[in-house]
Parts: sequence; C-alpha cells; structure tokens
Amino acid sequence: MGRKRREIKTVENVRIERAGAEGKAIAHIDEKVVFVPFGAPGDLATLQVKKSHKRFMEGTIVALHEKSEQRVDPICDHYGLCGGCKWQHVSYDYQLEFKEQQVRDAMDRIGKIEYQEFLPIVGADKTSEYRNKLEFTASDSKWLTDEQVKSGEEIDRDALGYHMPGRFDRVFHVDKCHLQHNLSNDIRSTVYKLAKENNIPFFNLRNQTGVLRTVMIRNSSLGEWMVLVAFKEPQKEHIEIIMEGLKTNFPQITSLNYSINNKRNDSLYDLEIENWSGSEYISEKLGELKFRIRPKSFFQTNSEQAEKLYALTKELASLEGNETVYDLYTGTGTIACYVSDLAKKVVGIEYVETAIEDAKLNAADNKITNCSFFAGDMKDVFTDEFVKTNGTPDVIITDPPRAGMHQDVVDLINRLAPEKVVYVSCNPATQARDLDLMREKFIVEKIQPVDMFPHTHHVENIALLRKR
Repeated sequence: MGRKRREIKTVENVRIERAGAEGKAIAHIDEKVVFVPFGAPGDLATLQVKKSHKRFMEGTIVALHEKSEQRVDPICDHYGLCGGCKWQHVSYDYQLEFKEQQVRDAMDRIGKIEYQEFLPIVGADKTSEYRNKLEFTASDSKWLTDEQVKSGEEIDRDALGYHMPGRFDRVFHVDKCHLQHNLSNDIRSTVYKLAKENNIPFFNLRNQTGVLRTVMIRNSSLGEWMVLVAFKEPQKEHIEIIMEGLKTNFPQITSLNYSINNKRNDSLYDLEIENWSGSEYISEKLGELKFRIRPKSFFQTNSEQAEKLYALTKELASLEGNETVYDLYTGTGTIACYVSDLAKKVVGIEYVETAIEDAKLNAADNKITNCSFFAGDMKDVFTDEFVKTNGTPDVIITDPPRAGMHQDVVDLINRLAPEKVVYVSCNPATQARDLDLMREKFIVEKIQPVDMFPHTHHVENIALLRKR
C-alpha cells in the first residue's frame, strides 16, 4: 500500500491576532496556535494549514476577507517571494510597536529581568535604501513561480539574485531591490547582462559547476562604492569581461575587486581578494570618525542607525575620561574608537584576525592612541591573566553575536564586577538569558531598543547594567 496522503485543512474566517517569532503572525484554530507568514494583526482570512505539529500549526492565507488597519501596500515587486523584508505589508509604526514588545517579552518572559527604565524604541528615518551592503548569488537554476511553471513556456533559467527561503540551491532573479541606493541595481543588472551577452556560465550550486558565483556591493554615506565579484575558476577572459565592463560603465566604483572561489560555500574570509582597480577599501564616517571598510570587513549594514546605536551606547556608558574600558567582540573597533575620546584607555577583543587588523588601522587613521586590540576566541583571550596585564575594566561594553556570550565570559564579567556594563545585542532572547546570569552582581538600569532593519523582525537592544 502507498503512503496515505496528508489532508490539507482549510479554515475560513480566522482572525490574525498578533505578530510572532521570525516575522510570522499568530492566529488560533481549535485553540491551537497557527503561525502565518505575511499576515497582519486584525486580518480576517481563510487559512490553509500546511503542517500540523503537536503544539502548533503552520498555515498560509488563501483568501483575505477583512484587511487589518495596519496593512499597507508593499513597495517591492518581490514581496512574498523574497525572505528579506517580510513586514513590508505592515505600517512602520506598528513594526516599531512589535519590536519594542519583542524586547519586553524577552526581558519579562525569558530572563524575568527586573529593569528600572524601559526607553522608547529608536526608529529609523529611512525605511528603504538603508543598507550599505548587499550580496547576490548567481545560479543556472532560477526559481520559477507557479505561473511560470504552468505557462509551459521555455524560460531562461539563469538568475542573479537572492536565495529562496529554505532552498540553498534555488535563487530567484532580482529585478529591483529597494534596500540599497538604486546604483546597486544598475551594477547588478550590468553584471547579469555582461555574463549573458558573453555566454559566461552561471554557477550551479548542487553540481558546483559554472563560472559566475556571487556579487557583493557595498556603499557608504560618503558616496564611495565597492564591488566584489566571485568566480569559480580563474578564467582570465571571463574575469576581464566582467571587471572591465564594470570599470567602464561605473566610474562611481571606488574599489573594484574579484576573488576565485572553488569551495563549496560562499564565505569570503579564507579567500584571496584581488583588487582590479581603485582603492582596496572604501571609507565610512560615523560622527567625527572615519572607518576603512575592506571587502572582508565587518561593518554595521545600516550606517545611519549604527551612528545612533553607538551614540546611545556612549551616552549610556557615561564616561568621564579616567576609565579603562573593555570592548568585547569589538569587530573592526568601531565602538572602541567611538568612545575613546571619553576614556583613559580602551581594550578591544575580537575573534576575527582581519577585523583586528582593520581596528588597528581605524584607530591609526583617526589618530587614536589610547586603544589596543587583541585577536582570538573571546573565552580564551579574555581571562584573569589578560586583565592583570591590561588593567581592570571600570566599564565593559559587549556586543556579541546572536548566540550571546560564552558562559566563561559571563563568569569573568561577574568576577570583575565593573561599575557598568553596556550590553549591545542583536538578539534580545540570548541577551535576556545572559542578563539573568548576571543578576546577582548587577542591576539592569536601562533598556533601549533600536531598529536597525525596517521591514524585518530583527531588533537591536542596549542594556545598561550597574554594579550592585
């Protein structure tokens, strides 16, 4: 006997109640939670239940009977297909309300954190063209919509765009992305056109064949542009066609680069970067400081909001000029440099060696002499012995990755018990977990959410801790 086909359940007149995790909305069917993508709180809809688990279901909207008051028209033609800006259909004011509540829920429910003051979320002035970095993937297996499949027409399968959510081997072709200045669209379209006109094979992610792999485009508020094109093989003719084509068509490109990537993944950190023309870096300005951004550099992808984030971090640290400050997970030293004018000494630690090289250059470029930077795994570098050598911190600023801080790092912060800890996080859930582990030594004085990524469910949060 064949396997019994699972019945797909359709339920009419379901009210979407609120926003939920990962950008999905939440409803209930038979007292069971249903996660619904692209729903808005207040919608009345017919839902199709795609999957039913023990504790929850997953559904999609197949008919919308009443629209939520929060609904707005998405600006992007790729909305619904792209996994990026999932909240375009909801007003920005509501997005901010949801993100603020997301932080409150993490503090109240996950960490059960007692805080003295919860400050209003700081929203973004720009909700489109706010990113300074985008990465596109080339593929010879373009994702086709249901309409394209049903048409029966022969369709060109080459694409230069974004991965389909949950499908590493499928890429949908991007016509226009609203996340970066429109010059980014022109550059990407030109790469696509040059490859098509010159029969340069697009990459096949499953078979690891083809030539054109990825395109990274960065820009800065100073009007500088960087492009990095990755090729599978060092075929001189193909590389020259793309690179010279970009150089000729876009004099605005400050730094034009390429790399050869014959690995099975697209990461850049272990690749050699070849500079084709222009500078090897672009510059960005935050406050009165300038920062070098090289192809492999980590830098906050929303420069305008990054400046707000760092200014708030500096304000909450309330330095007086005689403190030793540790900046954990310093990246390219942006926060360390930003607060250095109000500190006696700043010590930055970061896992990525190339980031520490950038941090040292950034300090030197800005004539900052009171910052020192160290590379290595945080739990291995940030030790009692390290503190004895480099001085006991009066203030610790920490900005860890989404996973939060290692237990050893939390334990040492607790033992050192500095006067203040300013904890910057891109994941309030893991931040709340860490704050719970620090409650015996520290009071959480202030909570300050900051929106770095409009139209997504992501939110940054700053917590100010003071020694008990």
